[in-house]
Amino acid sequence: MSIVDNKKAFHDYFIEERFEAGMALEGWEVKSIRAGRAQLKEAYVIVRNEEVFLFGAHISPLPTASTHISPDPVRTRKLLLKAEEIKRLIGKVERSGYTMVPLNLHFTRGRIKCEIGLAKGKKQHDKRDTERERDIQREIQSAMKQNRR
Repeated sequence: MSIVDNKKAFHDYFIEERFEAGMALEGWEVKSIRAGRAQLKEAYVIVRNEEVFLFGAHISPLPTASTHISPDPVRTRKLLLKAEEIKRLIGKVERSGYTMVPLNLHFTRGRIKCEIGLAKGKKQHDKRDTERERDIQREIQSAMKQNRR
């Protein structure tokens, strides 16, 4: 079940591969994500010291958060992947000019997971082509809907 999607990622990149990663979260973050107070619009994923981190994801603290902690909404969060997946990602990102972007946050068996995509950037004309195709499909669907009536 998806919690939050990063629609901007699909607009700006061609997503070639997807990986599901666990996240190292604090308690207040889990509560906020469950309440739907997360945003991935400006977020990106990097590799540092053979570990994968999520930068720029904004998780707004709930007003009922504990008073003895000071929540940081945009802190760096560690993503949990298997070692062989991390090595594969490092190889693709360093050699082939790929980038890693978070695609969505979702639940898997009660745990919050982050789906990351191995992506190549789109040029401006690619974005226009994608939008044009989407408009054509929308028109076809509406025409088919009217023919059924």
